[in-house]
Amino acid sequence: MHLSRHNIHITSRNSGKSYLINLLSGNADILAPLESEEIKKGRVPQKADFIEKGYAVEESEEIARYREAYLQFLDERDKDEIQLIFIPTYACNFSCSYCYQSGYMNRDEGLQEKVTDAFFAYVRTAFPNRRKYITLFGGEPLLISPAHYKAIAIFIDRCATEKIPLAIVTNGYHLAEYLDLLGKVSVKEIQVTLDGTAAVHDVRRRLKDGNPTFSKIIDGIDKALEAGFPVNLRMVADRENISQLPELSELAVQKGWTRNPLFKTQIGRNYELHYCQETPGNLLSRVELWEQVYSMALEYPWIAEFHKPAFSVARFLSENGELPSPLFDSCTGCKTEWAFDYTGRIYSCTATVGKREEALGTFYPEISLERDKVSEWEQRDVLSIPECRDCNLQLACGGGCASVAKNKTGRLNTPDCRPVKELLTLGMAYYYEFEDLKI
Repeated sequence: MHLSRHNIHITSRNSGKSYLINLLSGNADILAPLESEEIKKGRVPQKADFIEKGYAVEESEEIARYREAYLQFLDERDKDEIQLIFIPTYACNFSCSYCYQSGYMNRDEGLQEKVTDAFFAYVRTAFPNRRKYITLFGGEPLLISPAHYKAIAIFIDRCATEKIPLAIVTNGYHLAEYLDLLGKVSVKEIQVTLDGTAAVHDVRRRLKDGNPTFSKIIDGIDKALEAGFPVNLRMVADRENISQLPELSELAVQKGWTRNPLFKTQIGRNYELHYCQETPGNLLSRVELWEQVYSMALEYPWIAEFHKPAFSVARFLSENGELPSPLFDSCTGCKTEWAFDYTGRIYSCTATVGKREEALGTFYPEISLERDKVSEWEQRDVLSIPECRDCNLQLACGGGCASVAKNKTGRLNTPDCRPVKELLTLGMAYYYEFEDLKI
């Protein structure tokens, strides 16, 4: 009998409480000080339910449990809803300071109806019995030129005919002008980015001619919510604007957005990926970002009404009273996510789309797929990545983003390690000790 290789032992950064989390057995507990010391020394504490909860196991039993959980993960993933990302254009009306597509040279001849028809024909044959939705991405998918508007109208009509829900990732500038069209289809969500209040947002996310965008985006969000569309507000945070989080949160609270069940938020970061920042020094690591969010949320409690950080699995545990299933793979590429563009190319995900050397095939003018490349994406998980196999954090991390890993190392089957323990030390304090910590 030995300690499980999947135990995650952490200490809250504020209270000093020790927690033990095991995603394979699905258990989490607060440890007494003596129990914590025993675990640090690699010894099994003398506690009645320690074996029952899977914190101490026989190796053969844990291997069998791991295999069973892995097969269940694959089975559930095969039933998951698929996201099909479609890029109708790489053109954009914004000139953002951190655009990761700025270095790509893509001709912009506009989305043609024959390409739209080919895409939906491909979807019917390639994913016939799967639950799915389509996400319009870009560039900026909601541009307002007559030709583009007509092309998007045709695309939306096809979604409605095929009864496929639609999501949109947009800068929000022309959102209001598209709401009538969107009323024709089932809208899963509309993601819009605001990087702070007007003074900061309008510097980071300006029009190509330098004009501001904040007020028009706010108007679009208001009208979308009034029309009954789900809105996912995203803040892209770095050193330049993270201090705006309290003010942006206050704005959302004052406007009543946070009380609307159709409204949700995410805080994202720029990745060390492709062309992503005029000033790379502004990038925040994951730990830096969430440490700042944690500290500000303690000082400005209304942030908690605006956004609930995941902090690895801490939020899930707090909201559901149980741990999520083991995460054997956090990369959705070629599994539950595919990407397609108006040139007829097929890609693995949003992180590779537009990089022609990373295309996996075409759906137009002919159907072709590089099966070897697709298989590599399909088979990547914590079992295929050597560095993940003996890592006790693997079932919370899932190997990270395949595209980021490949961008760093040149190889897909390498890890993009997530700072699981650091995030959990924040999260367990935030969700279980928050009232004692508020400033």
